[in-house]
Amino acid sequence: MRLTGRRESSNVDDRRRKVGGKKTSMGLGGLAIAALIVWLMGGNPLSVLTQADLSSIITTQNGGTYEPTAEEEALAKFSSQILAGTEDVWTQEFRKMGKTYQPPKLVLFRGSVQSGCGGATSSTGPFYCSADQSVYIDLSFFSQMKQQLGADGDFAYAYVIAHEVGHHVQYLLGILDNAHQQMSRMSEKESNRMSVRLELQADFFAGIWAYHDNQMFNSLEDGDIEEGLNVASKIGDDYLQKQAQGYTVPDAFNHGTSAQRVRWLKKGMQSGNLNEGDTFSPSYNNL
Repeated sequence: MRLTGRRESSNVDDRRRKVGGKKTSMGLGGLAIAALIVWLMGGNPLSVLTQADLSSIITTQNGGTYEPTAEEEALAKFSSQILAGTEDVWTQEFRKMGKTYQPPKLVLFRGSVQSGCGGATSSTGPFYCSADQSVYIDLSFFSQMKQQLGADGDFAYAYVIAHEVGHHVQYLLGILDNAHQQMSRMSEKESNRMSVRLELQADFFAGIWAYHDNQMFNSLEDGDIEEGLNVASKIGDDYLQKQAQGYTVPDAFNHGTSAQRVRWLKKGMQSGNLNEGDTFSPSYNNL
């Protein structure tokens, strides 16, 4: 992606140096696949956390302080620039609807974090919390994407952030709360299907961002779209279940198949039309 000279967002809360305690753990390496599956397949990733997770915090040996590497600092700047791009795009799109866009906060953390939705660790993966309207991410997640899924590249990483911001857009439009209210009255199977609809729309919104960001800043380079579609194909429920257990359980899908995720991301990137992102009206089998 072409980001040289692009502004950084002021809506970033960098908590990476605020590492508490002196406990150590096995590190992220042993949790990588679990972390990816939790984020990519869970409705609310915080619900899978246990007290044991919260005690499994990576710290350093110098009293819990942490100094980011140059590579991580570059990722932090990149993430801030991508967030700024989502602010520009969604401000424009909300203005078209006669609405005012209120951007989310991006919280960068390392090891563990306290959010408005409760405590979380790196094993939670990136997530959006509507209680404090913030997107949370441990930047080491991008390394795990590369190592465990072969999903690499700046646009692949940008897609992760844009997808979570997509959930914030759903929250501002009332879609997220409405869906969650319906899910509370549904069977597990139907609730999972509603979750799929939410996630596919967040993928579509990520595509909408990519389309308009490119229109504004000529940000996409050769290979970027392929990076995005590649990661979308590798975070489908069917792909991840096959990788984890060798078979699929369709009734347990809650993010969508690889084909569905590619289709909705691609639809947003190609059309740029917010009105084409209705994932709730079509029959489930036609998503």
